[in-house]
Amino acid sequence: MSIFDRFENAVEKGINGAFSRVFRSGLKPVDVTTAIRRAIEDNLQEFAADRTIAPNSFALHISPSDFDALSEDLDVLRDEFERQTTQYAAEHDYVLLGPVEVLFERDDAELTGQVEVECATKRGAAAPATAVAASPEHPIIDIDGEKWLLTEPVTVIGRGSEADIVVPDSGVSRRHLELRVTPTGVIATDLGSTNGTFVEGHRIDAATLVDGNQIVIGRTRILFWTHPASDPTQDR
Repeated sequence: MSIFDRFENAVEKGINGAFSRVFRSGLKPVDVTTAIRRAIEDNLQEFAADRTIAPNSFALHISPSDFDALSEDLDVLRDEFERQTTQYAAEHDYVLLGPVEVLFERDDAELTGQVEVECATKRGAAAPATAVAASPEHPIIDIDGEKWLLTEPVTVIGRGSEADIVVPDSGVSRRHLELRVTPTGVIATDLGSTNGTFVEGHRIDAATLVDGNQIVIGRTRILFWTHPASDPTQDR
């Protein structure tokens, strides 16, 4: 079974099970997964033998009737397709330059049961850590099991949509924590949060991080490292 077969089967199982009621339209999960696969494979950018960049932004154009049938559950579908697409990229060793985003767009030109995908590569302050290793210039953090590569000098973590990495934790402020990459190290700064930021159990206003540090905001644990050998998740 190919990597995409596993990807497609996972989406079929997830959506046709827990989300089966969503597909009251002519559009089926296999239609969406096939369209996303085609968009990824047709738009790969090879920069080196071990570095292939895949698109991470997908606009799914669907008919008005399909859009209306799915309208109440688009958020659920979007989250599921984003999760599965990220997993597919990781299993296929594709590099992502930003988080995966999947948007459904109502399109009068589309027929019922059909989907057209418009894709793009968008750089973000953080990207899912798929086929890349941590470095001092681009550290990796693990947030409750999800690994993120810090691609820009400054990354903001918080509960609000304006944060670069959104954490769905009611104990986390909308803009809670800043991670800033500098020539002398990565500095974690609390952004005036309500519940504070803790590094290795100590509440901080600002602190320079070292490999293996654990940061806690609200009920969320964040692990940090800058070298592959220091990846603390490998000991799980």
